[in-house]
Amino acid sequence: MFKFKSSLLFLLLTFVFATAQERHLKNIKQLTFGGDNAEAYFSPDGKKLTLQVTNKAFGVPCDQIFMLDLQEKEFNEKSLKLISTGKGRTTCSYYMPDGKHLLYASTHADNHACPAPPKSTDGKYLWAIYPEFDIYIADLNGNITKKLTDSPGYDAEAVVSPDGKKIAFTSIRSGDLEIYTMDIDGSNLKQITFGLGYDGGCFFSHDSKKIVFRSSRPKTEEEIKEYKDLLSQNLVAPSEMEIYTCNIDGSDLKQITNLGKANWAPYFHPSDQKIIFSSNHHSTRGYDFQLYMIDINGENLRQITWESEFNAFPMFSPDGKKLVFSSNRMQSKPRETNVFIADWVDHDEAELTQPKSLKKHISYLASDELQGRLTGSKGEELAANYLVKELKSLGLKPYDGKNYIQKFDYKVRLNPHDSTQIKQNSGKNVVGFLDNKATKTILIGAHYDHLGLNEHNHSSKPNSKGEIHNGADDNASGVAAVLELARMYSKNKSTEKVNYLFAFFSGEEDGLIGSKQLANVLKNNHPNIISMINLDMIGRLNEMKNLTVGGIGTNPNFKSIVERNKPAGFAVTLDESGMGPSDHTSFYLKNIPVLFFFTGTHSDYHKPSDDEEKINYYGVRNITDYVFRVCNEIAALDKVEFVPTKTDAPKTAPKYKVTLGIMPDYTDHGDGLHVDGVTDNRPAQLAGIQGGDVILKIGDCEIKEVYGYMNCLSKINSGDELPVTFKRNGETKTVNVKF
Repeated sequence: MFKFKSSLLFLLLTFVFATAQERHLKNIKQLTFGGDNAEAYFSPDGKKLTLQVTNKAFGVPCDQIFMLDLQEKEFNEKSLKLISTGKGRTTCSYYMPDGKHLLYASTHADNHACPAPPKSTDGKYLWAIYPEFDIYIADLNGNITKKLTDSPGYDAEAVVSPDGKKIAFTSIRSGDLEIYTMDIDGSNLKQITFGLGYDGGCFFSHDSKKIVFRSSRPKTEEEIKEYKDLLSQNLVAPSEMEIYTCNIDGSDLKQITNLGKANWAPYFHPSDQKIIFSSNHHSTRGYDFQLYMIDINGENLRQITWESEFNAFPMFSPDGKKLVFSSNRMQSKPRETNVFIADWVDHDEAELTQPKSLKKHISYLASDELQGRLTGSKGEELAANYLVKELKSLGLKPYDGKNYIQKFDYKVRLNPHDSTQIKQNSGKNVVGFLDNKATKTILIGAHYDHLGLNEHNHSSKPNSKGEIHNGADDNASGVAAVLELARMYSKNKSTEKVNYLFAFFSGEEDGLIGSKQLANVLKNNHPNIISMINLDMIGRLNEMKNLTVGGIGTNPNFKSIVERNKPAGFAVTLDESGMGPSDHTSFYLKNIPVLFFFTGTHSDYHKPSDDEEKINYYGVRNITDYVFRVCNEIAALDKVEFVPTKTDAPKTAPKYKVTLGIMPDYTDHGDGLHVDGVTDNRPAQLAGIQGGDVILKIGDCEIKEVYGYMNCLSKINSGDELPVTFKRNGETKTVNVKF
């Protein structure tokens, strides 16, 4: 990112959840209305559902099993037919192979009343493992025809194999919650999981050879003690679960997810090569479960739902054409969950971001071999050759029909304080063209140059000349994303309604030089460019998953598009301005709508320590997918109008004669200047100020954000000593700083 134009103020807006872009779910239809409706599963012929319902308004105080005929024209409370006894509590119903009987677990034989729900003493969410649960078979008129289990303790969560030969269920009969199988008549009982922890919620693969299930598997002494203590009270804390598969005899056990938090309700995709499941691994705050899909080798995680805060219990219809799931979308009352059904649309595998490709690109571009990719250097030439090779391999054309390279010459000022130290330099932009024979074009770009060995004195580390500045985040991360987007668009099965230009700029660190050159040429040669998407520094997504998207004010539709397609759990700061310290500014000044994706500065910014091992690949992959969705929506617009954004004159950075020696967070948090990092042996570090502090005042000069900070600095002379007030972990502190 260009160091000397860092006057971008990111406007923090409260995010409003919008209708999600759920490309794999078409014709979504609500099937239940009111109460808590969940675990809906198809009959063998796909014409009926069985589900569990709690709805006090219907006289159902705790879960009972109902059946729903999908061939009805309208759906309401009268569509539901009670199958269970209406007594006790039931769970986990499933159709038997004949489609004329249901399997479910119930407590009614022990007590006709609803068992007491679990109570948490420390605020943790708990599941009750009612020891009264046993498994029954009933006909579709509600008559119990057989009791399959009769052992002390929990027996529930039973499902039937598609070939009709096996039943799998969870039981505590061994002293732990394990998965068992038995023949369809209840004989030939066999334990198939043995690891300490809750194993449950299993389903068979479509070929009946494997099962997929959720498991808690505590590991540390503390986790094991908590699990055993809760289990002794017939409780489970389902906050840490991963997805596993194994053969139906228990062999070939594999952990599929390693995401953290709660990953559960898994079900095999019709191909048996993927698993759909519910997860809150993405969530940084609050209650948020979305559906995801992952390959059975643990790769290619992709988000399926965006809408609402709870989506779970997915099941494919026997023919694979429908998906049924539970969700709190469109709820009429708080805590309401309903069942929905949708047509399933499979993925185009080429449109899935490949983490291995991202790592390959970043690892090479940020390697010592390229010596920091300084514009005009041998490292820049190696990087440009790499980019050209990648574009050719994707079948993209040269942007001008002749050459992928656009050369440019410019003068670089080696010392910002000395106008006589000027060097003549040259650089290379690299541009490829995907020609879809459309009348409009979207430009996706990133700068590939960085600071080299600090020959141009842009490093934020003192005395670092001669040290390699690899620039993994700045901006090998953005380049890798653009290359991956080029692959996705050139290799997918669709022909988009727009052409795509994929541009890699050099000279950005010296003042947006390359993008200015390209903007001048493209404005004349490609007047049909409807948008420029800039990816600069997207490699360091933090724990709160903060992402800034700038330029949303440059088109009336951009704000809603950006919000609608946000990855789950991301905290997106929206900035309206089309101006900023990166290459999108060059295109905004040519009246082209722009968007700018940026994960923020950090303590390694413009330092030799910005290396590949610090890249957050989860973030890069999700942002790449995000941009793909955003571009698809922009491409679908009939008209992409350019709107100039306001330049707030009072927020022009004032001139100042001193420095504090900090790396500021340019996001406007409104409560002071957030410090991303401090420079060794500079005033802030010598006074004890640290990264993460929030500066409130310098002397009597109050600070709300970066422009207030600059204004305060402008009033200070070298040699002044003033108190600096800041907050650290909620505590206000004051130190004296000599500037």
